[in-house]
Amino acid sequence: MAVLTVLAIFALWAREPVIAAIGRPDPASFDPRQVALGASLARIGNCASCHSVPGGRVYAGGTPIQTPFGTIHGSNITPDPETGIGQWSYEAFARSMREGLGRDGSHLYPAFPYDRLRHTSNADLRALYAFLMTRDAVRAEPPANSLIPPLGWRPVLAGWKLLALPRTAPQGPQPQLGALWERGRYLGEGLAHCASCHSPRGLLQQELRERAYEGGWSDGWYAPPLDATSPAVREWTAERLDAYLRTGLSTAHAAAAGPMGPVAHNLARAPEDDVRALATYYAWTMRDARAARSEPVLPDRGTVAARAHPSGAALFRGACAACHEPGAPMMVAGRPDLRLGSPLHDDNPRNAVQVILQGLEPPVEPHGPYMPAYADTLTDKQIAEVTAYMRARWGSGPDWGNLVEAVADARAENGE
Repeated sequence: MAVLTVLAIFALWAREPVIAAIGRPDPASFDPRQVALGASLARIGNCASCHSVPGGRVYAGGTPIQTPFGTIHGSNITPDPETGIGQWSYEAFARSMREGLGRDGSHLYPAFPYDRLRHTSNADLRALYAFLMTRDAVRAEPPANSLIPPLGWRPVLAGWKLLALPRTAPQGPQPQLGALWERGRYLGEGLAHCASCHSPRGLLQQELRERAYEGGWSDGWYAPPLDATSPAVREWTAERLDAYLRTGLSTAHAAAAGPMGPVAHNLARAPEDDVRALATYYAWTMRDARAARSEPVLPDRGTVAARAHPSGAALFRGACAACHEPGAPMMVAGRPDLRLGSPLHDDNPRNAVQVILQGLEPPVEPHGPYMPAYADTLTDKQIAEVTAYMRARWGSGPDWGNLVEAVADARAENGE
């Protein structure tokens, strides 16, 4: 009885007011220029990636988002009145973006990055609202979330917000760094929420703001650091980063893979000035990385690597050499050298393993970088062997330990 009383008191404390339902606004009531701005901002925010499933209707929800506490599914944000946000006023929409609350007062899971979106301006939120309310209404109910108890009980999230939601205001203007830098910081630290993936998280899965951009995890992939600890072999200049974000490819680095692929896909269709601003800001956050001080010419240690990992060398010759060996017949102009990509220089093997398992789809255009998936072709041991060979031949740092277990863990993250 005492437990039930405590839970009832907690539920009352966590309760938030309902915002009255409205009829869906007439799409013609929105200024087309505002709608166009909202479309651009939705691309900057990568909204479609979490609110759409492959082959489904855009923004109709259903995307599974894996967390340490279970699976959360992206919501339907089309203007359908029953399963989407068609009955939401602008006030309800803005509250959800800033406070993580549904129109009915329910607490939203922080897989929705309202801790970052809350810094978006009123004008930009109104543009996003106008854009979403002029989309096709799609009746679609996302699958139920699957979370460990008691996290399926949404009032618990009020406690999470009390303990983990940052309350500090963004840093003040830095006019000495220029307008492009300021715009990049505004977008990157807010709507684009780059730190949500590229920063470590604490016990409550809160973003560790004091360690922003030290690297994090996203959907089974490692999002590398965007600070002085960046493992990039070549300096990330604003020009290189701009090309990477806009095309999904940098010849001085690598191709966008995993969760970064959809980001590049959306940014390729965003305003050029905004992408350039993001590139300017994040080149600045990585300005003290070791690669910024020198650009070493890395040796190809093929003979040594083959002696250490003969099985991996043989697998590489059979499965990879036609595209990745220098001078190979299928070597495509502009394909980055394997020595330049971060995966073989990371402290952990996850991204190298995931690229082999999942392959690579062209992130922006159909004729872009592609690699077949080997999850159904190679065993865990074989993938471990070829990964060890590639690390020894082109990577840096000590050998990765227990790669077979790392491959098994990656498969588990992928739901295999």
